[in-house]
Amino acid sequence: MLSIQDVLDYCDLDPGEIAAVAEHEHLPTMLAAELSEMLLSTPDGVFQLHSMIIENMQQALEAGRYEHVQELAKTYEHLQRTHPLPRH
Repeated sequence: MLSIQDVLDYCDLDPGEIAAVAEHEHLPTMLAAELSEMLLSTPDGVFQLHSMIIENMQQALEAGRYEHVQELAKTYEHLQRTHPLPRH
């Protein structure tokens, strides 16, 4: 049986990015990791990943969760470096 760490190690996103997908989609971490890997396989999926984190930041800002906004901003910066938005 795979542990959550095994799945995270296999995934091409870091734990913060997977956590952001889990938050956005209201999924357990394991399912969010699987969804993330699937989304990384297409340009539209990469765009969706970017959108998810931006939407999380907007919701956190509206809720006054400024520390979480900062965490998500760092997560988004990492995503931009490792999986930039595709050019059409």
